[in-house]
Parts: sequence; C-alpha cells; structure tokens
Amino acid sequence: QVQLVESGGGLVQPGGSLRLSCAASGIPFSTYKMAWYRQAPGKERELVATITRLRITDYVDFAKGRFTISRDSTKNTVYLQMNWLKPEDTAVYYCNANSEFIATAMYWGQGTQVTVSS
Repeated sequence: QVQLVESGGGLVQPGGSLRLSCAASGIPFSTYKMAWYRQAPGKERELVATITRLRITDYVDFAKGRFTISRDSTKNTVYLQMNWLKPEDTAVYYCNANSEFIATAMYWGQGTQVTVSS
C-alpha cells in the first residue's frame, strides 16, 4: 500500500518560514521523482518544485530563491523549505511521487494546509 504523508503545514506570518515533509512508504523511493504541488482556493493545482532520483531540482518562477526542495533516501522523505512566505503562498500543498521507470506509477499525498497571514 502506497502512502505519502505530508506534515509541517500551519499558520505563519508574512516573511516567515515553514518546512514541509512528505514521508513515503510502499514505493521504491530512490527510483521516484518527487514533487510538491499546491492548490489555492478557487484555483487549479500547480507545480511548485521537483527533485529527481539523482537530486536534480527544478522550480517554478515563484519558488525560485525562496523555496528549496530536498530528499533523504535514508528516511524516504522529501522536504520543501519555504522562506520569505507571502500571503499568496496560502494553499494546500501536495506531495507527488512519479516513477522514473514506470509511466503509470504516480501517487499523491493528502495535502497539508499552509496559511500565510498576519
């Protein structure tokens, strides 16, 4: 049974930081490309950042310079360090796992709420 369990969300003031975690189980973690997405109220889910099994990272424009994605294969966990948070970063953040070898093997976590407000 595949599980992606996010944690670390919460309420933070503008300019603050949060570190999201996503613990994966039931998949060969080292063979998966991991990603973070987010979905704000009334908006479509959008990509935030990705990290390949070889730790190559990529970010969308709004995340560059503020967010850092990383992974720890000893813990089967992917992280998203978010700094200098803005109110427009408020969203539910989702972890995504996508096999780099099996096209149909893709999984989602349940999401964690991030609210940036004073």
